[in-house]
Amino acid sequence: MQSKGYEVITASAAGPEIEEVCKREGVKHFPITFTRTLSPLQDLKALWQLIRLIKKEKPDIVHTHTPKAGLLGMMAAKYCGVKVRMHTVAGMPLMEATGATRSILKVTERLTYACASKVYPNSFQLMNYMERAFSFYENKFKIIGEGSSNGINTKHFSMEQLDSAELSELRNQLAIPGEAILFVFVGRLVEDKGIHELVEAFTALKGNAFLLLVGPFEDEREPVRLDVKEEIKSNVQIKHVGFQRDIRPYLAASDIFVFPSYREGFPNVVLQAAAMGLPAIVSDINGCNEIIQKDFNGLIVPAKESASLRRAMQQLMENESERRALAKNARPSILKYDQNLVWQKIEEEYSTSLRCSKTQGN
Repeated sequence: MQSKGYEVITASAAGPEIEEVCKREGVKHFPITFTRTLSPLQDLKALWQLIRLIKKEKPDIVHTHTPKAGLLGMMAAKYCGVKVRMHTVAGMPLMEATGATRSILKVTERLTYACASKVYPNSFQLMNYMERAFSFYENKFKIIGEGSSNGINTKHFSMEQLDSAELSELRNQLAIPGEAILFVFVGRLVEDKGIHELVEAFTALKGNAFLLLVGPFEDEREPVRLDVKEEIKSNVQIKHVGFQRDIRPYLAASDIFVFPSYREGFPNVVLQAAAMGLPAIVSDINGCNEIIQKDFNGLIVPAKESASLRRAMQQLMENESERRALAKNARPSILKYDQNLVWQKIEEEYSTSLRCSKTQGN
């Protein structure tokens, strides 16, 4: 965006990545005391910080991501009179919530959409859900390009960028036999990502298979069941390597990508795995079932069904020709989500929105 003449400033909760991001992107950053949980007093403080920031910087566009930043950011932008107020929806917690929590989340979504001038679900099926659940605001909903919030760097996520000898050494370090089938999952190890079903399905497989888990536990917010965590720690055929800054070697060293999540917007990790040429097994949910086409570049199974997941994993384990056919189609199928193409579409939306706001102002 800066190369197109935009001045960009960012705001988020504090974190260890901020300094690196600011240095890499060359942007001015403002810390805001966002929380992920429902915390009225802290949220009011964050809202006031955003209002002060917007009044000081006077932006032409405010573009928010994540539910909490969207709610507070859109409220602050509308209060301050910003005409172009854009909110991207990438997954929706209320889809899995129940009871009072679901009711509260639905109210906050309505308030976010009421304050936004335009709302951008990052997948077509997510937009379909939103149109049913929030029909009053459907005239504000729009998909940018083919979907995805940011796309992926397909040059970076490419087998050509990696050394095959190093990949063999990685398997050796993980004690994965060369003839074994290696399944890989990348993401947070929490219930909503389908970790319970994945571990249950894997332990029921027959044959020489290993499971590689790339990502951290989140015990403070969303702990997995103790029996599942113990299985991950004690099973010699399950390798947990925690958070990894560069996931490419782990994808490239694996045979099959598996992602049984309960809900997503448009998951980058599925795009990344496909870009690395991996056949995938994903759950039949928003985003996943748009990236993966059944029997073309992967398999699709019902969410929350460990038996269906096990059958799909066993099927690809035992059928090398099918794995090769799916893998051959994986990378070409996601090139339309290349980051530069997505960025171009976002910039076009910025430009169009600014022109419209000026016309309406006149």
